[in-house]
Amino acid sequence: MSKFYTKITSRLQKFIEAQKIFFVATAPNSGRINLSPKGMDSFRVMSENRVLWLNVTGSGNETAAHLLENERITIMFCSFDKAPNILRLYGKGKEIKEGDENWNDLIQIFPEIPGTRQIFDITVDSAQTSCGMSIPFFDYKGERNDLNDWAAEQGKEGIANYWENKNQTSIDGLPTKILE
Repeated sequence: MSKFYTKITSRLQKFIEAQKIFFVATAPNSGRINLSPKGMDSFRVMSENRVLWLNVTGSGNETAAHLLENERITIMFCSFDKAPNILRLYGKGKEIKEGDENWNDLIQIFPEIPGTRQIFDITVDSAQTSCGMSIPFFDYKGERNDLNDWAAEQGKEGIANYWENKNQTSIDGLPTKILE
């Protein structure tokens, strides 16, 4: 049975902190929905209604484009071990980039990760749990280092070139403003 909350309770926070993977969904006003799996040590619960997600360079930058247009974001966690559970966080997000006012304070909360692109600051309007009894069991074997290795090999200049060539617009042609 699903249940809605107006905040992230301590029990929900513990569940979030135990997960190795989460999923981020955003959508423009018109166009494709973006749904992506995320990992690494890149998610923090800051308060009952605020979370931060450190985003690294990837093939697209859909989340930034969508949040510029309408701020809507959903984050989903699900348990692949132990007790079945699904948790969705619904809210509004904004992008914080290096050079922005809060960057220096917020980046210190996360480990140094090559290819860091931005932090998304999300105000959580509501949280929803559901049973997750159909979710299969999976064993966690460890983190992949492929993206970190690639980003480290690129260096800051290579990452900046990648952003210029591949991260300035969404797949629907919306601006990401990554270089502004």
